[in-house]
Amino acid sequence: MAETPRSEEIGLHNLAPKPGSRRPRKRLGRGEGSGLGKTSGRGHKGAGSRSGAKRKAGYEGGQNPIHMRMRKLRGPHMKKSMPFESFRTKTQPVNVAVLEERFDAGAEVTPEALKEKGLAKRSEPVKILARGEISTKLTVHAHAFSAAAKEKIEAAGGSCHTLEP
Repeated sequence: MAETPRSEEIGLHNLAPKPGSRRPRKRLGRGEGSGLGKTSGRGHKGAGSRSGAKRKAGYEGGQNPIHMRMRKLRGPHMKKSMPFESFRTKTQPVNVAVLEERFDAGAEVTPEALKEKGLAKRSEPVKILARGEISTKLTVHAHAFSAAAKEKIEAAGGSCHTLEP
């Protein structure tokens, strides 16, 4: 095996960032010719030109900020009450096609059994969805079922049992 010259090897001695991926740092206040002299890119006067200048997050230059422009409805737990809460429902989806693959006929499918098979790992409620086909007879215990999933499981001879979240 022919040895490659040291210049062609890859190692710590010749690692470098990709050309064009790094920019030189701004050298502020180094004379007018540098393009960033005098006011150092801060413009003239105003809050942004002062030392220690920081803007509040969400500050809109004195315009009424978005969180004050949005409507606010009563009640802390209504989805419409405060517009910035997360609207996502907290469930873990499991499709019937996956149940078909991972479980034998006549098996009891529970959130614990799903966790053992590596399907529903989080501690959130499990919802069975209808993607794919199922022909195995299974007894499925889950927190929620889509209508189509329930139909498919029962058509295959299985049964669906809803658990309390």
